[in-house]
Amino acid sequence: MLLDYQLVPQTIVKPQSFVGLMAMYESNYLRLMRLIPELERLDGCFRSRVAGDCELFVDVLERCRYTVTLSLTYFFEGENGRVADPDMTVRAYLDGRLAEAMSLSGNHRHSEFRRLAKAHRAELNARWQRNVVLSKWLEYLSDQGHLVLER
Repeated sequence: MLLDYQLVPQTIVKPQSFVGLMAMYESNYLRLMRLIPELERLDGCFRSRVAGDCELFVDVLERCRYTVTLSLTYFFEGENGRVADPDMTVRAYLDGRLAEAMSLSGNHRHSEFRRLAKAHRAELNARWQRNVVLSKWLEYLSDQGHLVLER
């Protein structure tokens, strides 16, 4: 499997450019495949548990010929019941080997997610913001040892 650090940029990538966004999508796909190596054939709901980290919930929401849409989240017990945070919908484009954060909940309990969202608000549009968070979260999940495999 090709890893993120093995990507050779074909051009200098400017933030907020179309080329830069596509590079981010490609990087997110590689990280997602490291987390969920069997993504192309999995269907249903999955959990990944590792010592010292929250339980990761993955739910395949839609499967089409060339795309897989899934939900990635942690759940916490809050004052009003269970709270999903971060709560992200991701679409993987299997044929293009790209992954895009389609939505990201706006209210984050974790200071690092709040800091990332705030730091990029002025300089990045909504797609950049969501995909920067996805990239960092996928990297974190991999570093923690999360791995989602068939039941």
